[in-house]
Order: sequence, then structure tokens, then C-alpha cells
Amino acid sequence: MKIFIWLILCLVWGTTWFFIKVGLEDLPPISFAAARFVLALIILAAIIVVQKIELPKTIRDWKLLALTGIMQFSINYSLVFWSEQHISSGLAAVLQGMIPVFGLALAWFYLPEEKITWLKILAVLLGVIGVAIIFIEQLQVTSFLAFVGCAAIVLGAYAAAHASILIKAYGSRIHPAGMLFGQMLCGILPLIIYGAIKEGNPIHFRWTWQALISILYLTIFGTILAFWLYYWLLSKIESTRAMMISLVTPLIAVVVGGTFLDEKLPPQTVFGGVLILAGIGLIVFKGKIKDGANFQPIAKEI
Repeated sequence: MKIFIWLILCLVWGTTWFFIKVGLEDLPPISFAAARFVLALIILAAIIVVQKIELPKTIRDWKLLALTGIMQFSINYSLVFWSEQHISSGLAAVLQGMIPVFGLALAWFYLPEEKITWLKILAVLLGVIGVAIIFIEQLQVTSFLAFVGCAAIVLGAYAAAHASILIKAYGSRIHPAGMLFGQMLCGILPLIIYGAIKEGNPIHFRWTWQALISILYLTIFGTILAFWLYYWLLSKIESTRAMMISLVTPLIAVVVGGTFLDEKLPPQTVFGGVLILAGIGLIVFKGKIKDGANFQPIAKEI
């Protein structure tokens, strides 16, 4: 079940890049992201009311949601959308691959039961190198703004990783729907304000059918379903294993783009993909050398 959910998250978040690219043909980036989360907040509120899902009640829990909401939605998404105006999407994908790197280090501070091992380090490095190989032709920093954009993406990756670790450490008693609702409630306001100031009145945007379909997909699948499942999964498996999803999604995005947008698949995609899958394999399977190399699945952990 956990592996199935993990794969669903890879597929859903891997296809969101396709719908983001389609939506950006008509909508400005920050307002596009804000619209996605505002609609998700409204729908999620209705689900919580209908299903009578209990929201957090303590000040401690709401402080956690406010902090992680600002990290995940205000900082991470704002910096990602801003940075992609100055750097390539491939470079952004590689730098976002720092999420499990930061997660591995932060888990050492917050989650003493999650040990840093050479196997985990090797797995994460293989994944990051695999993503870098796929997008190697886009790994260029051509201006000072591009350099700032790279730094911003890395900061966003750190914020996203830190949010996940804090949720893993302190949010286990909170329902995933309540977690996501509280985070978005606290975290999307900066997106709304920035979009209104920099991109104008949403009434004047090009609300085409493809823009609306993109928002609906990103809202229902890329936000509500994905984060709901992710927070459930995060409570069941090690944080590093959960965050390795961010290394698989660029590979899926490249394949989807080549299939549906006629984008040219880089010739090194297969090699990079093999390295990513090798990294995932090291996380999913634990090697034990006994009279030879034996790999035994740790299904109880993932």
C-alpha cells in the first residue's frame, strides 16, 4: 500500500509540470499558483465540513501549521515561480533535487530514529546526479539574476524539506486534510498579495479552457490529493524515502513532455533515469552481504 501511494505521488507530481507549462501559456506565474491554492483551500474546506474532519485545536499545532505553511507555500512556491523567470526549468529541477539532501541532514537533528547511513547518502547522490545528467544541457548560469534564481531555488528546497521534517517530527496527531488546510490558510497570502501587485487584476487574465483545466488538475490532483497522500505517507515511512519523490518527478515530467508536447527527449534521459532508479532501489532495498550480495526488501519500512 505504501509503495503504491509513493508511486501515485511520483506520477501525479511528475505530470503537474505538464499542466503548469500549459497553464503558463495564458496565466502569469504567481497568480496562477495562487489561484490553484485558493481553489484547493475552498474545496478542502467543503470536504472537511462534509466529512466532519477535526481541525487542530491547540495553539502549538497552529504554530506548526503556520510555520510549515509559510515554508512550504509562501517561501518554496514563491521562490520557485519567481526563479523560473531567470533560469531554465531543467536547472530548477536539479536544484529542487536538493530537497532529500536537506531532508537527510535535518532528519538527523529532529528525528533521532532516522540515522544517516552511507546507503542513504549514496542513494540521494545517485538521484541528484541522475537528474543533473538528464538536464545537463540546461545547467547554465548566464547572469547575476540567474545566479540569484539558483540561490532562491536552493532556499526554497531547504524550506520544503524543513517543513516536511517538522511535520514528521511534530504533526503526527494532525489529520492530513487538516494539516493541508491549515498550511494553505497560513501560507498562500503572500502569493495572493504578490500576484495582485505584480500581475494585476485576475479578471483581466486570459481564462481559456486550457488554463481552467490546468488549474483544476493542479488543484484536485496536484494539491489536494497529492499533499493529502504525502502527509499520510510521511507519517508511515522515513522522511528521506518520502522526499526521494522529488528526484523521480523530473524524469516523469521529461517523458510526459516528450509524449504530449512534442518536446525532444534528451539522449541522456535513459542513463540519467537509470541512476535515479538505482538511487531509489538503494532506498527501497537494503543490501546484506552474506555469502554474496543479497538484497532484501524492507517492506515494513516503505
